[in-house]
Amino acid sequence: MSDYLDYLNPTRKILEEANLYSSGVEAAKEILIGGMQNGGTIFICGNGGSAADAQHWAAELVGRFRLNGKALPAHALTVNTSAITAIGNDFDFSSIFSRQLEAFAKSGDILIGISTSGNSLNVVKAVEKARELGIKTIGITGCDGGEMRSLSDCCVIVPSFSTEVIQHAHVTIGHYLMGMVERALREDKTI
Repeated sequence: MSDYLDYLNPTRKILEEANLYSSGVEAAKEILIGGMQNGGTIFICGNGGSAADAQHWAAELVGRFRLNGKALPAHALTVNTSAITAIGNDFDFSSIFSRQLEAFAKSGDILIGISTSGNSLNVVKAVEKARELGIKTIGITGCDGGEMRSLSDCCVIVPSFSTEVIQHAHVTIGHYLMGMVERALREDKTI
């Protein structure tokens, strides 16, 4: 077997075991669709590769994933470098997402917090702030779910301790969720 196929095996295994976390994915889908149908906005945050996922998923809704239609309100809290660096400097790095939620989010919105460990302090603080503001929270995690497991209204836990395997599954989960939101809000609609 090639090194590449050996590398892919843990990811293949975790995707084949999706039944272990699929109920969380379906619950997240219902929260997202319900919130969006009631005029909510999706806010997404994460660090590193998860920050890239946040941007990617928001772009699928503001732009387009598979279907044409009206732009859907989704914001990655990872992209405003001026706000992130000012908040990090004036307060602390752990406040970079919660402070933005305080400024922009309202009851009825939804927060997706992405953290492979479930313990990223700035994501945890965002989930706590969201709950304080009356915002539904979805944790997308790995390992054992970390702190986000008990803080999130819905926590999708990819049962792996390998960051890259968790991230591979997160990309798949994100595509599924954004595709389902898009289908519910854009089906048979044109620009």
